[in-house]
Amino acid sequence: MNAKTIPFILSLLLSIHLFAAPGESGSATNRPAPGALPRADANGNPLRRAPTGHVSNYDEAKVGAYKLPDPLVLQNGQPVRTADQWLKERRPELVKLYESEIYGRMPERAPKLSFTVVETSTNALDGMAVRKHLVGHLGNNPEGPAVNVFLYLPAKAQGPVPVLLHLTFFTSDPGASAPATPNAGRFRFRETGPLTNLLARGYGYATVRYTEFEGDSASNNLSLARKLALAPGQTKPAPDEWGTISTWAWGASRVLDYLETDSAVDAKRVALIGHSRLGKTVLWAGARDPRFALVYSSCAGEMGSALARRDYGETVDDMAANFPWQFAGNFQRYAGHWNDMPVDAHMVIALNAPRPVFITGGTQDQWADPRGEFLAAVAAGPVYRLLGQKDLGQTDGPPLDQPLIAGALGFLYHSGGHAILPTDWQAFLAFADRYLKPAP
Repeated sequence: MNAKTIPFILSLLLSIHLFAAPGESGSATNRPAPGALPRADANGNPLRRAPTGHVSNYDEAKVGAYKLPDPLVLQNGQPVRTADQWLKERRPELVKLYESEIYGRMPERAPKLSFTVVETSTNALDGMAVRKHLVGHLGNNPEGPAVNVFLYLPAKAQGPVPVLLHLTFFTSDPGASAPATPNAGRFRFRETGPLTNLLARGYGYATVRYTEFEGDSASNNLSLARKLALAPGQTKPAPDEWGTISTWAWGASRVLDYLETDSAVDAKRVALIGHSRLGKTVLWAGARDPRFALVYSSCAGEMGSALARRDYGETVDDMAANFPWQFAGNFQRYAGHWNDMPVDAHMVIALNAPRPVFITGGTQDQWADPRGEFLAAVAAGPVYRLLGQKDLGQTDGPPLDQPLIAGALGFLYHSGGHAILPTDWQAFLAFADRYLKPAP
């Protein structure tokens, strides 16, 4: 056996054990004595000491006891028994809680953003696609900050097609280095999806870089849309106004505004895809904008698809300290007080119901708590069932690398790390085909 593979195998076996472990008890506050902290544990999992003193935990026996808020109980204590009651009473309550306490509400002065097609190629990818380059400018200035969207549509489509809208970190034009034919060449990791395969399957595919809506660092998180939304004399968003996750979600909805105007797009069949912090973003975007027909949240972890009350991997304390700009200012009050949050991950998933949601986690991504991601999807199930949809169909951990996609909630626990892997795309497309399948 190659010596380099031994740590990976040990990590994989331990991850499988942790995912299946039943323990839900123990201390939720891991605070060893101060001192030097290694960067990772023996299995390669990141170790971080938050300003609260909390140190990362990967032991299911120390996850701690917790009680999730019930998505089907109103704030006044009354139970939600009907779909109409959910849609008209409980869902609006939860959206407001997320707006005021977690991600932040959209400010009244949110800038204008609309898109124009600046370039069209009808013979892209050797005739396989129609490629459109869209450009929008933030605010009222036509020379304002630019947002670029690249849209590929099947060249031989006989009518409007469903589109997969992908928020990306680095990639602008997914076709710039795409293989000329499906499955061409040896696999190399790509941020974007298998473009030619998607087109051959009948999907359109669009990408937009998230930092073109707003920056994502301590130095530039108030430089684009959030800056333009400030009122005269205002130097930062109000405590309940949008963090950058809300801003990126707002941007995704503005791209959907354009897609609704394109006669080649079936705007009622647009799926939204995001990974990591963008996996958090797409869950919130789908919760706020019911026009998105389906959401794929990859490895979204803490304050995304994983239960925050579970003391495992990244925590509320870590997010509040390291990425404060991603959330409303009010979110800071929950550092060290996780159980005081009025919501948890199962609720943002449930806010997408009855529309389908697909979630993935990885064996080498314990920082994102894949077991917590699965349990959040399980806990969202009662809302899906109330609205007449099938949930995950099981409450115990799923078999490794075997997707659960029979219901409107889908989940895949993949072998590997923090990424959308080729096997994830395969499972996601099988899931999406049930809801977005293009006409023959």
